[in-house]
Amino acid sequence: MAYIELRDISLNYPIMNKADLSVKASLRTAATGGKIRRNGRAVEIAALENVDFIANDGERIGLIGHNGAGKTTLLKVIAGIYRAQAGSFRREGRLATVINPANGLQMDISGYENIENLGMLSGLSRKEIKSLIPEIAEFTELGDFLALTVETYSTGMMARLAFAVATALKPEILVVDEHLSTGDGPFVERAQARMEQMMQASNILVLASHSLEVLPSFVDRALLLEHGRVIADGPVEDVIARYEASMEAVNELEAAHS
Repeated sequence: MAYIELRDISLNYPIMNKADLSVKASLRTAATGGKIRRNGRAVEIAALENVDFIANDGERIGLIGHNGAGKTTLLKVIAGIYRAQAGSFRREGRLATVINPANGLQMDISGYENIENLGMLSGLSRKEIKSLIPEIAEFTELGDFLALTVETYSTGMMARLAFAVATALKPEILVVDEHLSTGDGPFVERAQARMEQMMQASNILVLASHSLEVLPSFVDRALLLEHGRVIADGPVEDVIARYEASMEAVNELEAAHS
């Protein structure tokens, strides 16, 4: 049984202090980043603050919000890449992530070799990995590029490879950031079909995206993050409507101070 539970999760990023923001810059920051806390020359950004989040088998969940709202940070906490400084975290089920196409891929070896490496890191035997290579190669449609080093790939090609490997491993929990929804139409359609198959097997999908038009094709529930907090959790269409209304209000404030 797959399961994710975050209770009162908080995570801060330290940065160096900068000059005070103007009114216009402050409004822009309010729309694009987490809360800023100053302490002398040190500055901390609250990337996540008191986040509560539960996901159960069969759920398809989207994360939306302004730049810096905490979407990718939340994905990385779920994936175990980041450890929260406060709160509790539980996760049950085999996990696969496609957060950054370059993460986990070695640039100086071929696509085929990367498939083997990623499979072994996920605990598969070499025999199991070999059996999956034809399926992965077909799904990527990268053809002869799989024999080339990954450093020759575009970001989209790396995303295809990473997604194909992650989903071929048959995870119970799939965590995906942005890149899936920025691919070409046919790839997005095939990715959607593959994730639909995964959901029918009672797996969990958590997908962060700015592509509000595409997101409802993948998920039925959404979380809206603002300054590291979850401010809405419900049907994806309702949460998108709330986000669009809040961004329209910010744009009006910026226009009034321009």
